[in-house]
Amino acid sequence: MKPLFIHYPKCSTCRKAAKWLEVHGVEVSARHIVEENPKKEELSEWINKSGLPISRFFNSSGMIYKDQNLKEKVKSASDNELLDLLASNGMVVKRPIVVADDFVLVGFNEKEWMEKLG
Repeated sequence: MKPLFIHYPKCSTCRKAAKWLEVHGVEVSARHIVEENPKKEELSEWINKSGLPISRFFNSSGMIYKDQNLKEKVKSASDNELLDLLASNGMVVKRPIVVADDFVLVGFNEKEWMEKLG
């Protein structure tokens, strides 16, 4: 099964990641994060599979994160509340995300992507 590439096409990092995938011949199924926002259940599964803390799934450089002072909420809210926040708007979620059968990559780290996908 092809990995799922969740991205926002206007995001420069997502465009860079998409170009990397193309150059390295990695076939993926692409999904626009705003048009098809990740659901709470998906996010929960991806967070568990990634082994990362839930806080790493927040787009901490985004306008919504800053405008709603989510930095403080992330520190004090329950995981269930944080999942609700992430599922409420694709722009709150860090991107790109690659979901494969046995791993999840969050953000574009070329070294990490090469190890897992290259």
